[in-house]
Amino acid sequence: MTSDGIALAAIVILLFPMGYFFLAAPAFLLVKLDIAEVTQLLRGMFNVHFLMTGIAGGIGTVTFALTGRPVFAIGVALIAAFALWARGWFLQQWDAQLSARDAGDAAAVRRLRRLHLGGMLCNAILLFAIVASIPYVSATS
Repeated sequence: MTSDGIALAAIVILLFPMGYFFLAAPAFLLVKLDIAEVTQLLRGMFNVHFLMTGIAGGIGTVTFALTGRPVFAIGVALIAAFALWARGWFLQQWDAQLSARDAGDAAAVRRLRRLHLGGMLCNAILLFAIVASIPYVSATS
């Protein structure tokens, strides 16, 4: 396999968790976040999404570095680092809002929805940036 093929495979590996989340997360817009099972499932989905994006980003970083594409390696490393940092921050915020909701704070459900939308927006921006960079990956060999 050529270095272009390896680099494109790294992009596909990174796109998989991001694309899945992009397609799966909007379904939770149709349900209320005051249902405990729904919020736990969505929390788990965010947890796995951030973790998988971090792992896929690590694989992509190594792959781009080995194929001689340092700019892409740095970009993907930043995505991986952001995903791993965001996982801790996001889950902490999510758990705080779950506790507030369970304690009777009516506004906590709205804040959970805002977190949900913000997570979806961050993922969409990164996903579209990666898709837009695909032509440049094979052009920089």
